[in-house]
Amino acid sequence: MRSEAQASTTAGLFGPSSVSWRVNREAVLLLGGPRALLLQLAHPLVAAGVAEHSDFERRPLQRLRRTLELTLGIVFGDEAEARRCAARVHAAHQRVHGTLREATRLLPAGTPYSALDPELLLWVHATLVDTTFQVYQRFVRRLTSAHRNRLYAESRRTAELFGIPPDRVPSDLGAFRRYCRGMIAGPELEVTAQAKRLADAVLHPPIPGVPRVLGDLGGVITLGLLPAPIRRRYGLPWAARHRHGFRLAQGLVRRALPLLPDRLRLFPAARRAEQRTRESGATSAALHRA
Repeated sequence: MRSEAQASTTAGLFGPSSVSWRVNREAVLLLGGPRALLLQLAHPLVAAGVAEHSDFERRPLQRLRRTLELTLGIVFGDEAEARRCAARVHAAHQRVHGTLREATRLLPAGTPYSALDPELLLWVHATLVDTTFQVYQRFVRRLTSAHRNRLYAESRRTAELFGIPPDRVPSDLGAFRRYCRGMIAGPELEVTAQAKRLADAVLHPPIPGVPRVLGDLGGVITLGLLPAPIRRRYGLPWAARHRHGFRLAQGLVRRALPLLPDRLRLFPAARRAEQRTRESGATSAALHRA
């Protein structure tokens, strides 16, 4: 019989009784990837780092896939895997630094940036957390107030692993929402010409073999998930046909999800984690399906 400490190590940083496992196992969260990317790129220093230190414009989905793999490794991996994934994130960020080439309203040309800057790390982390809330509640089901608060509290552990000082992370869900609203309404976010070029790669990625209509549907979902001020700053449309398309997609997904088997509905990392904890004898509260 494994000890309680061994079971905890096997379960990872969160474990099967956590809200993080319940929410992040849903593969439908992929729908929010482009939203998170566009929010991140709306910060001029993030956009500069992405443009100058990656092949994002040619392969935006690969960046999204890498981010997803590392995030799922942290949430669903055992403790050792979670820390390895966090170390990989840190190592990648160490290589990303430079100076802003063109001035923005707030930042002069030559402003230095670093992917290890706690403020930039916090914004990137916040876009992922906020997007998780948005997609799960729009396409899966509403979370109770208690579960929303628990999910946010658990996300602070991820923030710490990403190297964000605890005193920089909003202390609770209310403070986190105020932070996000302040960023979206404030001067720090400015959609530069560089960001718009990168956004075009996000909204119209080259996907061999995928019909254009499916790409357009994904674009409508991204438009519907974006905060209106950010949508306007990118100059993206939001006409009646877009609103209708978003509501239609939302309804279709919500009706289809309960009909899907786990092998299609859940991320493989989540299925492996649940199997691993069952085999280890770790006990937990049951995970309720929507």
